[in-house]
Amino acid sequence: MAKQRIEYIDAMRGFTMILVVYSHICHFCFGDSLLGFNAVFFLFRLPSFFFISGWLFETMARKPFWKVARRKMMVQLVPTFIFLFLLAPPPEFFHQLGALKGGYWFTFVLFEFFILYMLAVRLFRKWDFGVALLITLGSFIYARYYYAILSLAVGWQLSAIKLLGFLSVVVWRYFLFFYIGAWVRRHFDAFTRWTDKPAVILVITAVFAFVASTPHKNHLIYEMLRFYVGGITGMIIVFSFFRFSVSWLQRIHLSRPLQYVGTRTLDIYLLHYFFLPRFLLCYADQLQGYDSSVIEFVVILCISLLVLSVTLITSYVIRLNHFLGHYLFGVNYQKERNIYHM
Repeated sequence: MAKQRIEYIDAMRGFTMILVVYSHICHFCFGDSLLGFNAVFFLFRLPSFFFISGWLFETMARKPFWKVARRKMMVQLVPTFIFLFLLAPPPEFFHQLGALKGGYWFTFVLFEFFILYMLAVRLFRKWDFGVALLITLGSFIYARYYYAILSLAVGWQLSAIKLLGFLSVVVWRYFLFFYIGAWVRRHFDAFTRWTDKPAVILVITAVFAFVASTPHKNHLIYEMLRFYVGGITGMIIVFSFFRFSVSWLQRIHLSRPLQYVGTRTLDIYLLHYFFLPRFLLCYADQLQGYDSSVIEFVVILCISLLVLSVTLITSYVIRLNHFLGHYLFGVNYQKERNIYHM
């Protein structure tokens, strides 16, 4: 029997994936990552994605370690390096293996989070939260002082920093969101009882709104609190919204499209870089000349949906070939079934 999907989980994944494409349109096509409310989206987009990844992974974490690692390697690592190779052929390929992997850092780091979480749960058990917090805060501090550390490194120290760069340690600061997602899955009944209270959601929303209204400052503790408080409150709001709103989304015919996008997040992430209209960079000044975040939002969203549509069509065509679907997107065709349930 096919494993049923959870509608609001897929819809939430679809929503966050659209925001990923939106962010890349801002950055790569208009040269300004803060356009069209993206400064607010930054606070919760990746925390929400990692939260839901941890939530989905929790049930797998206690399966045989090497079985899970091998499966995740085929789904996360192999496609990542294939697409990076296609996007940046050698010799450029070898220059893209740093922390951000030419843009493909997310899938690489997600595989590392799977491994880190399994090790933390199995080796430290009652201390797993402390380990997750140590990894997260250590990475945040390391990322903040990375260039200062790099400027002082010589010899083996420089080699160690390059290794940490390949491992993308600077973005392990997101690991806490992944861990919280898995923790929520383990304690889901308690979490839902807590977040079913309107007063709780109201307070969380107020805290997020306050954080979103604060400026960036060059202060370690301030930025750390802003990053984690904004991320945690934001991802709880997004998760709760989709949990409560699945029937409303169905009525306005948004649920199914978002769910479909949510089942193709890997395909979209790997493919969409090839369809980003980078030629729009020469029109960036015209867009910013309107000095309206609403206009920027509408324009960038329309472009994002167009890129998303082209990407999904390409994904569909590629998946028609089982060899390509398996090695490019990690598809297991023997288990593929109808992905929605009523």
